[in-house]
This record gives sequence, C-alpha cells and structure tokens, in this order.
Amino acid sequence: MPIESVAGERIPPGDVTALARQYVDRFGLSSLYVADLDAIEHRTPQYSAVRQIAAVDVTVWLDAAIASLDDAQRALACGASRVIVGLETLSSFEVLKSIVSAVGHEAVVFSLDLRDGEPIATTSTLAQQSPEDLATRAADAGVSAIIVLDLARVGMASGVDIDLVARLRTRLGSVQLYVGGGVRGAHDFEVVRNVGCDGALVASALLDGQITKRDLAFAL
Repeated sequence: MPIESVAGERIPPGDVTALARQYVDRFGLSSLYVADLDAIEHRTPQYSAVRQIAAVDVTVWLDAAIASLDDAQRALACGASRVIVGLETLSSFEVLKSIVSAVGHEAVVFSLDLRDGEPIATTSTLAQQSPEDLATRAADAGVSAIIVLDLARVGMASGVDIDLVARLRTRLGSVQLYVGGGVRGAHDFEVVRNVGCDGALVASALLDGQITKRDLAFAL
C-alpha cells in the first residue's frame, strides 16, 4: 500500500521523491535504507524509483534481492551507495566474498535476515547455522557492516532483540553493526547504543510520529 503521510503530513501516494524529501528535509536524515519489495519478491526491480530517491542527494542503502555480482553492479549503477546482500537471497558466502572483492568493502552490507530469531536462508546448510556464526562468516567475507534484521519484529513496535545484538557486537570486532525491526522510540536508541550498535533502521516509528527530529538528533 502506498505511503500517504509521514507523521501526520500528507504526501502524494506512491511519490518516492516526496517521501525521501520528508525524511531528508523534515528529519535531517542523510542516509535512507530502501527495500525494493518487487525485486525481493522476484518481480521487476524498481531501479527508476531508486534513481529518483538518490537524486534527492541522500546516501541510499539498497536491498533489492542482490544475489550476484551483476545484481550488485546494477544496484550501484542506479544510484545506490551501499548494496545490501541479504541472507534471505544469498546462495553462499563465496558469492558474498566475490561481490566485496569486485565492488569494494565499503559498498557492501550484509543483512542477517531472521524471523523470530531464526535465520531465513536459501539453503538448509545456511539456515542451520547460528546467527552469530553467520554474522562472523559475513565479517570474514569482508563486508563493511552487518544489519541484524528480524522480520517478525518489523512494524510491530516490539523492541529489538538486545541479547542477540550484544552477542553479535562481541563477535564482530570493528565491523559496523546495525539493528532493524522493532525500534519503537528514543529509548530503543539508547538501549542499542549501550551495547555497541552503530545505528538502527527506523520506519514505522517515523511514519506514525513516535520518533521526532529531536529524538534523531540524540540518536546513535
């Protein structure tokens, strides 16, 4: 369903430029995480929309079912600054390593995709590994950052799995760590910062006004 308002302010439904402007001009954000659900659900990727968002002069992190070097290069060519390679679509860590080698360490982020704490993976071999081991393998492949994203928490205002985040922080050394799914408000920023997170993905709490520009000024 197209977004029609941000924290009470209406925008033209489905207008990605207007939506990006709200985040940049109203909240002062400098980076936007873009999930291309069409690409993730095996439909035609929305590269034109990504170009429109990137034209707002913002850093774009693009999650578009990137599963190969060709996918990563197309994503970067349409304006993404960092590509998200998700566990949900990754065939092997060898593929991840090849993407990092070709496009550069800083351009690649790994998404540790979970549902209720369990890995969502394309192969049973990957699905049977622990989140900690999967994150460690991604770090070893050379990614610059890892997002721990529990899809069961997205949009649910349930809070983040802080115990898992703390364990991952201990494992990952200098690799940047972000958390997505369940962030409810400013208090959650403080909680994840205290265990060493570098940032958090926020969507619903911005759209419904639970997080304000003032909250973001004191965020991670």
